[in-house]
Amino acid sequence: MFDKMMLCDEGFENVVENGETTGFSLLARLPYYRGLGLSMIEDITIAIDGEQVKREDVRFSVRGRSWTLDEIETVYDDRWNFGEKAKVTVVRAGGLAQGGHQVEIAVRMRVSYLPFVPTTKTGRELQLAA
Repeated sequence: MFDKMMLCDEGFENVVENGETTGFSLLARLPYYRGLGLSMIEDITIAIDGEQVKREDVRFSVRGRSWTLDEIETVYDDRWNFGEKAKVTVVRAGGLAQGGHQVEIAVRMRVSYLPFVPTTKTGRELQLAA
């Protein structure tokens, strides 16, 4: 339902820390019609140009706080709100080259009243500026 709104056009950039490019980040919205506690986000998968990113290289951030995907499994005091843009960062030495990249994202979430665990995914080309 909200898959087309998951990836944001803005915010796709390399991450530079202490003068060194350590990865890249993108902005994403929760593909659900209401917010969820972070412990209910079971997985976020990212693929860049057809290459799957390892789970341990993905970081999730909202409102200035960041977690690994393993850490958010036990975050009971924070949530990803409807419409909120979260920063998803991938640790990757050197980041990405400027220009277009095919980005795919999938979010698997646990919803208490559903008898299954939905995974919503989408993808499209995003432009990485210099």
